[in-house]
Formats: sequence, C-alpha cells, structure tokens
Amino acid sequence: MNNEFTLSSLCTENFRKTINGKETALYILKNKTGCELTVTNYGAKIVSLTVPDRSGQWTDVVTGHASIDDYLSSEEPYFGAVCGRYANRIANARFTLDGRTYGLAANNGPNSLHGGIAGFNAVVWDVKRADDRSIELRYVSVDGEEGFPGTLTTIVTYELTDDGEVVIRYRAVTDRPTVLNLTNHSYFNLSGAGDPYIGDHQLTVNADYYLPTDGTSIPLGPPEKVEGTPMDFRTAHEVGERIDADFEPLVIGRGYDHTYILNKTAGELAFAARCHSPKTGIVMETFTTEPGVHLYTGNWMTGNLTGKGGRRYPRQSALCFETQHYPDSPNKPDYPGVVLRPGETFESQTVYKFSTE
Repeated sequence: MNNEFTLSSLCTENFRKTINGKETALYILKNKTGCELTVTNYGAKIVSLTVPDRSGQWTDVVTGHASIDDYLSSEEPYFGAVCGRYANRIANARFTLDGRTYGLAANNGPNSLHGGIAGFNAVVWDVKRADDRSIELRYVSVDGEEGFPGTLTTIVTYELTDDGEVVIRYRAVTDRPTVLNLTNHSYFNLSGAGDPYIGDHQLTVNADYYLPTDGTSIPLGPPEKVEGTPMDFRTAHEVGERIDADFEPLVIGRGYDHTYILNKTAGELAFAARCHSPKTGIVMETFTTEPGVHLYTGNWMTGNLTGKGGRRYPRQSALCFETQHYPDSPNKPDYPGVVLRPGETFESQTVYKFSTE
C-alpha cells in the first residue's frame, strides 16, 4: 500500500502498525461524486467521512484520530468502531443462557459495556476484500473471549455508494449458543468534526417510545411514551433545545443517552432518524433493520484529547446513532431476542445517507 494523504488530510503511513502480530492500515473508499470514507481494520473503525456542504465545501463529519497510536491511547475508545460482542450494556456484567450463567468484565460501573475490556473495537480485524467502493472485514472471537460463549465469526462490510450512502452490513455465525448485539459507534458532527457543539442540529427520531434507565444506564421498567417529554423527536427539534431540561432521564445521562424503540416492522430496513446542521446544510438520514437506535450526545466527552487536524472534541460536540438491539436484552426475555445459535446466521444492515439543503 503506497503512502498517501486523504481528502480529510490523514496520512496512511500513520495507520501502519503491528498489533498482536497483525498489521493495521487505513483504507480509502470514494464514490463518483468525490465523497470519501476511510476505515482502519483496528476496531473496524470509521476514521473519516468527508461529504460536501451546501456550498460544495468538503466537510469531515465524524470525530476521530490521525494515527493508530492516538486510537490506542484515546480516552474515547469507541470512536467510529464496531462494538461487540454485545454493544451497549449488560446489567451486573452477567447473563444466563440455557440455564448457565456467564460472567463478563464489569467495565462500566457494575455493568459490561460494548463487549468488555477488549471488545470488537479494540482488536485487529482481517481485511478479506477491499476496493475503491467497499471493504469487508472479518473477526473470529474465540469461545470464552471476554466471558462470552461460543466461537463467533463476524463479517462487517462498509460500502460508499454513488447516492451518498454509507451502507454497513453485518453477518455472524457461531458454533455454540451465544448473545450478540453489533453496532457502529461513529460520533457525528454535521457542522464538521471539531465544531464545538451539536445543540443546533435539527433532529427527528422515528419512535413513539424510549427506554428509561436507572442510574447506571440499564433499562428500568417498561418502555415509556416520548409524547409530552423532552425525549420527543417525532417532529424536528434542536438537539440542545431541551437537553438540559429538569427531566430525570436527561439528568441521569447528562444529556441524551437512551435507546429509542423504532416505529417499524422487525427486520425491515426502515427510517430511524434524520439530522441536519443549519451551519453547513448537511443532512444525514439513518435507516436500519435493527429494532432500536441509541441516541448519545457525547455527554462524557472532555475536550482533553487531540483529534484529527489538532482539533479537540468537548462535551456534546458530537452525537451517535447506534442502531442496535436493546441494552441488557440477555436479561430481559420480553425484549427482541439476541441469542444466536449454531446453524443460524445473524444479519443486519444500517444506512447513513447524506445530502444537503
């Protein structure tokens, strides 16, 4: 792979490293209009996503780092990553499957978060195929890794289409019953990565219900209606309009950090959310086959780390649309199932579509 610079000013040389005997690199995808998506096989992370604003100026809309070394030491280990084996939280870092209880790493208070201490975000994936438009990555998680049962083989494909879409496809198989929940954890700022606040972004979420949580962000009680609350984005509102409201779920989360139950048929690729920056005119629409989307507004970002281009990312300077099954589903049998068994194939798809207005 020749050394080169990307549209987002990344140097590919800074992504070459050997980690646990595997080589990392930066892969560049482009479409016919010139949009650019860069991906590293460390954590299957989206590193940059450059799209035009309303005036045609190229704008990188995801936070991230300029080198593998920065990712390895980052206080935000999930920037752009695929999270697994179980994205989001499992209460008390344990679950029971087929009568057996499995203990996990408690890496988020008493809970397990995003697959544990070394989840899918912190391993080197094998690149099975890469061209100008798409990349296919594969990771084999061995039986017992981070406490999860079964050897799980996961394939993630990123595609950049000529219609301005980033298409993410997931497939997984296992040799023993296990639990599985996969998502991409890109942090978006449609005014450009490094813009200090996403409060002016106009947001719509296609959900009548959300999951309230306890003080450790575990779903608590039945789903609640968004109607009449600051959680209601069924029509467009500025993200910052009600983010500091005296409303217990927002106080607990220091902002939005909640799963929305999407208005859709199970397995259907359907509209989940729309976000728009008035500064740049960039619009991002999210579609998914997953039953939920977890909205996170970067409430725990500190501004301490240095990102791409020397920029800092302060609190609430990005937001995430984590398409996924619900948190703590292995311990909540009334939620959509997350058990994968031998002979079955897990398949999921998410689309981030970009345009301007």
